[in-house]
Amino acid sequence: MRSILSIFLVAITVLPVLGQSSFPSKELQIKSALLAAPEEGRLGATVYGFDEEGELVILRHGTNELICIADDPEKEGFNASCYHKDLEAFMERGRELRKEGKNFKEIFDIREEEVKSGKLYMPTNGATLFVLSANKEDYNAITGEVKNGHFRYVVYIPFATVESTGLPLKPEAPGMPWIMDPGTHRAHIMITPPME
Repeated sequence: MRSILSIFLVAITVLPVLGQSSFPSKELQIKSALLAAPEEGRLGATVYGFDEEGELVILRHGTNELICIADDPEKEGFNASCYHKDLEAFMERGRELRKEGKNFKEIFDIREEEVKSGKLYMPTNGATLFVLSANKEDYNAITGEVKNGHFRYVVYIPFATVESTGLPLKPEAPGMPWIMDPGTHRAHIMITPPME
């Protein structure tokens, strides 16, 4: 009888913990994802986050040009991002290819070919990605607050080059814009403000 009681006590202690999701609530994911967006765009942004199975799903449909992605709690540290809706086809294709197990180079090459052939849409007038990251200890998974967050900004300008933009291939001063992947579908201006 004592052993049955012990098993029962262990069960009622452990089962609620096992039943808890490792993924934050929908509200918390939306709150922390929007921290990556410019303040004036937060109210109307579409937000993706993670369901109980860890699948990326839409948590909130938006009304403006921004799409935000919540932090993946299964990855180290905090990382939320927001980007212009014209980048959605490009971003979604990358997610599909990663799910198929493709590595960075394979994804790059496939999207390069698909953009060049017209199969994959990539905006040509410049579209921005905002990324907010922080160390694990600086993210409060209960409140959704981030301390000591660090922004970086990416402006996609497909097939732009050093010559077409006047930008260098590396920053020569803290926070200086520079061009990465010039001449490709993924050419973009990188702006990384210095950490305070």
